[in-house]
Amino acid sequence: MKKPTPNPPEVETDPTSPYSSIDCRKLHDAANRALDHYLYPGAHVMGTTNQPEPMFLANPAYNTESLLANASESLGSASEMLSNFAAVLDPSHRKTALGIAQVVMLGELAVNQALDHVEVKS
Repeated sequence: MKKPTPNPPEVETDPTSPYSSIDCRKLHDAANRALDHYLYPGAHVMGTTNQPEPMFLANPAYNTESLLANASESLGSASEMLSNFAAVLDPSHRKTALGIAQVVMLGELAVNQALDHVEVKS
């Protein structure tokens, strides 16, 4: 003889609930986005790929003389900044900063000498 079992209580569902029908593809995509967000942070920032900014790339249209002149000015500025910075440091760190400034000055001298050897094309 079978024992009659009562029906389970009915759960009231909201007819406006967005979860009334489950779309497996949408759930799968959402889960992948969530995992990517936590496992690969910064990989999909603003939906763009990580491309270098063209602002700081050397333009191939510039000639060698222009590039060397720009490098010379940049190295001269770096040397000046390092010398000013070394002046406010304590003696133990001052020698390090002045050593870096000297290496930058040597680079500036090499660039200036290379600039002297560049033939200007008319």
